[in-house]
Amino acid sequence: MSENGYRGLTHFDEQGAARMVDIGAKDVTAREAIARGEVIMRPETLQLITAGRVAKGDVLGVARVAGIMAAKETGRLIPMAHPINLTGVNVDFRLREPDRVEIQARVRTTGKTGVEMEALTAVAVAGLTIYDMCKAVDREMVVGSVRLIRKTGGKSGTFTREDEQEWDI
Repeated sequence: MSENGYRGLTHFDEQGAARMVDIGAKDVTAREAIARGEVIMRPETLQLITAGRVAKGDVLGVARVAGIMAAKETGRLIPMAHPINLTGVNVDFRLREPDRVEIQARVRTTGKTGVEMEALTAVAVAGLTIYDMCKAVDREMVVGSVRLIRKTGGKSGTFTREDEQEWDI
């Protein structure tokens, strides 16, 4: 397999064709993933969000619900992701003066595959929702830095990004 460059890439077979990984023989374990991202905006846009003066309504409330819904739909959005029965999804925000909203998603399940994609999808969609809700006043917003912070459970064990701190929420 090494000569074709697919060693370690589980979503490709030995011929390089895409495949959905068979998780049937995996153990059921408690699994959790935390992901983060951010939306960078003009300071005036953040002030509107903070004051609750965005014309479309409660920006962070809608973004929270969108992130939760996105986590639940990940198996339909990401081609090789398995549909997963989630046991919990939290989406939280930190307002960082002068110009950004930080987003964190924590997703949990008890199952045969991890929830990293669900946490990352929740963050991305929450960020896109913030953009959508505020685009009338700020089309220069940037949704980015979506990354896995921590994951636990499964055969590969725990991963923790070394340059990140846990949020006290």
